[in-house]
Amino acid sequence: MKLTYKFRLYPTKDQEKKLLHALDRCRFVYNKLLEELNKQEKIDRKILQHLIVELKEKYKELKEVYSKVLQYEHYRLFSNLRALARLKKNGKKVGKLRFKGKGWFKTFTYNQSGFKLIETNKRLDLLHLSKIGNIKIRIHRAVKGKIKQITIKHCSSKKWYACITAEVKEKITKSSNSKKVGIDLGLIDFIYDSDGNKIKHPKILDKSLKKLTKEQRRLSRKKKKSKNKKKQRIKVARVYERTVNQRNDFLHKLSRCYVKGYGFIALEKLNIKGMVKNRYLSKSIVDASWSKFIQLIQYKAENAGVEVIKIDPKNTTINCSNCKSKVYKKLYNRIHKCKCGLEIDRDYNSAINILNIGQGLSKFTPVEIEPLRELTKVPTSSVVEAGSSLR
Repeated sequence: MKLTYKFRLYPTKDQEKKLLHALDRCRFVYNKLLEELNKQEKIDRKILQHLIVELKEKYKELKEVYSKVLQYEHYRLFSNLRALARLKKNGKKVGKLRFKGKGWFKTFTYNQSGFKLIETNKRLDLLHLSKIGNIKIRIHRAVKGKIKQITIKHCSSKKWYACITAEVKEKITKSSNSKKVGIDLGLIDFIYDSDGNKIKHPKILDKSLKKLTKEQRRLSRKKKKSKNKKKQRIKVARVYERTVNQRNDFLHKLSRCYVKGYGFIALEKLNIKGMVKNRYLSKSIVDASWSKFIQLIQYKAENAGVEVIKIDPKNTTINCSNCKSKVYKKLYNRIHKCKCGLEIDRDYNSAINILNIGQGLSKFTPVEIEPLRELTKVPTSSVVEAGSSLR
């Protein structure tokens, strides 16, 4: 099992120049390999592999970059080709690989060697990168397992990050937790589960929209190709980055709470690509990041030995969780009222149905419920908080 950790780097001005130089040289090698690939009638990996050696002899500045970093661009190129082939196989319309211009190349990778983490007694540790030096790094959590590779990333906000991939050899045992839960995802309440808990939607994008609009207007007024325009572009990127970080923090902590609290989790298998086509709800759906939340629950659950089932959401809102009869209602009707006497929130009813189907009990024994049960409301502030200890 492989895990990836993301840590902030704090390079000096001299180190940043070396990092930018390495990034640009990797872009140069990638473009040269792609140029040679386009000339070939039949793809020959060996010819392209040898081309890197020829380029190093012709362009002496390439020797200033660690050799395996340049070799990784060969792997990156063919990895991109395989991704295009998969898309084409799935019936998608694909074009050719494009050359990378300045600003479109964000990462380079140290694979297997050329790096070392150095622990210090100070607030910041050190990351040694061959041909660059010892860079200050904030290790905010322990790295488990053997480090296989380190990817250096340069963001639009001009911040540097190290993405450390480590291989962990641990036997995953099934969770002893017998508690089960069904989760209904929504836009009004982010989550409503079968235990009656609901988490309010944090609406992170809406909260940062005022600041984002202000900075974007300032950007549009700056003169083209001026230094002020570049500075303002960084400010806009940092607002976006903060929004993404806040959303990820919320999703990580919430997913961790469910994985720790339950041994079985049932989720909806949503067609999010189709739902985003609704122009009235698309912004709210994207801000909710349901796909990201489901992805986080799945990988955390896999590591913790928790079973996760994804079910078809068809009729989960319509069917009564008590008597299984169909109760049709419009979107604005938030209460599920059935002839059997059950009167509960429609999302709560849906969450119970999701759990029933997930257990394979939808046609047999329903989950025990109490009509007119007083639901537990969980405020967003209890999930979104400083730090990242729950990740």
